[in-house]
Amino acid sequence: MIRAAVVAITLALPWPGCATASDVNYDILSFADLEGWEADDHASALGVFTQTCPDMKDIDWRPLCAFAQQKPGARDFFELFFRPVLISEGRSALFTGYFEPELDGSLRRSGRFQYPLYRQPPEAQIEGPWLTRREIETGPDMKDRGLEIAWVDDPVELFFLQIQGSGRIRLPDGRMIRVGYGGSNRHEYRSIGAELVRRGIYEVHQVSAQVIKNWVRRNPEEGAELLFHNESYVFFRRIDDLDPADGPRGAMNRSITTGRSIAVDPAFVPLGAPVWIEKAGVQPVHRLMVAQDTGSAIKGAQRADLFMGTGDAAGRAAGTLRDEGRMLVLMPIQRAYAMAPDAM
Repeated sequence: MIRAAVVAITLALPWPGCATASDVNYDILSFADLEGWEADDHASALGVFTQTCPDMKDIDWRPLCAFAQQKPGARDFFELFFRPVLISEGRSALFTGYFEPELDGSLRRSGRFQYPLYRQPPEAQIEGPWLTRREIETGPDMKDRGLEIAWVDDPVELFFLQIQGSGRIRLPDGRMIRVGYGGSNRHEYRSIGAELVRRGIYEVHQVSAQVIKNWVRRNPEEGAELLFHNESYVFFRRIDDLDPADGPRGAMNRSITTGRSIAVDPAFVPLGAPVWIEKAGVQPVHRLMVAQDTGSAIKGAQRADLFMGTGDAAGRAAGTLRDEGRMLVLMPIQRAYAMAPDAM
């Protein structure tokens, strides 16, 4: 969501098999090697692919996108013109989830609504790090400048809204406004989940978004300091041109789709590319998704954040998702064999 926009809910903890990245490997597989491929809804994936492929400028993608707009048979389209490529660089796969939060707020500061969502000030748009989270929230630089978009009633939920990068604010009269990523202070993202593990408060497998929220609320003074540990700060902008039924905008500036959009590391996966997911865990996922988003904590060839939707239920699902598996990028045939010439 809007991590060029969206910043994932991932806690940036070490994951199984994490190691110093080695040379990148490219292995071409067949569609018969993809577990569950035949059972997927390929037409749904093709529909999501066509939403963003017009923005892919590479010559290998443009004719495929043009043909996809003609609504060919979806499974045949992917199998005829693509090859699944397993990209690996020394680290095991990790899948996490993110979502679009809904917060209670007001357009004016009053009563319980005391915590502002800020637009980015002009001086914060310069290159290099600006003020830290602590300085922005406790210092004078943001005060009385009319930079507030809205005020919300919970600083912890506001912190996690910044991690997500976009969300909806429910006003007292029932109206809903949407906000999206509007810039940052350009400080490096530091995981408060990893910090709780480092302090010995939790083990890695115990940490989730809800666990962190509960700990911060039970320990208000220490919790406030814990939030300041992440010096990164996200500014917002109001978004008034999205249909309420549409998902938030991703890094390609198009609405993303629940269950079909993922955030990836564009150093390895082209934005707009179809990606086959084989996620293990309590609720396995074998599905063709589309790389339409990025995230500051999404790093590596086998790293993805699955968009789970909007609201509390999606947040609970996203907050506990942390599974292994593998992902394969569907690349145009010519490009696939150029990446893995030994496979020809």
